[in-house]
Amino acid sequence: MIVADTAALISLASVDLLDTLLTEFEVATTETVIDELDATSAYDDTHGHAAQTVLDNTAQITVRHVDGTLASSRIDEGEGSCALLCNDLDAAFLITDDLRALPELQTAVDAQVAISPIVLKALVTRQVLDRQTALEKLDQLAEQRSWLGQPIYRRAQKLFGE
Repeated sequence: MIVADTAALISLASVDLLDTLLTEFEVATTETVIDELDATSAYDDTHGHAAQTVLDNTAQITVRHVDGTLASSRIDEGEGSCALLCNDLDAAFLITDDLRALPELQTAVDAQVAISPIVLKALVTRQVLDRQTALEKLDQLAEQRSWLGQPIYRRAQKLFGE
């Protein structure tokens, strides 16, 4: 099981990989993330459209309420709710695109915490995507999410040995 936060879901939907994600993996998220997606979907831009795509597919996502909070100066409410859900479900992965929160999230959950491009790598490993297509999706993601030249893009490229 993969637990995904708002940013990760938007990232994957923005490069037309949400259907593939939901077909290949069991995905869960929280009501808090759904609320964040709803707020983001009000924007008439790439992120808003991607958020709406996720909302249109919630029937294929396990959406749960979590009790309590796990927030800090680095972990926002959505990420924290996903960490709590991750522990509740004994999930294998927590997917986020917040590099600042990643180390603290890793100490809060037993699951592996990773950035959304790990899904691209997993899809290549499963032979659902070829490596070239995955790299093209990564470049598209970097452009749409303003990752070019950023640490998250460099980390994502390392997943593919780039």
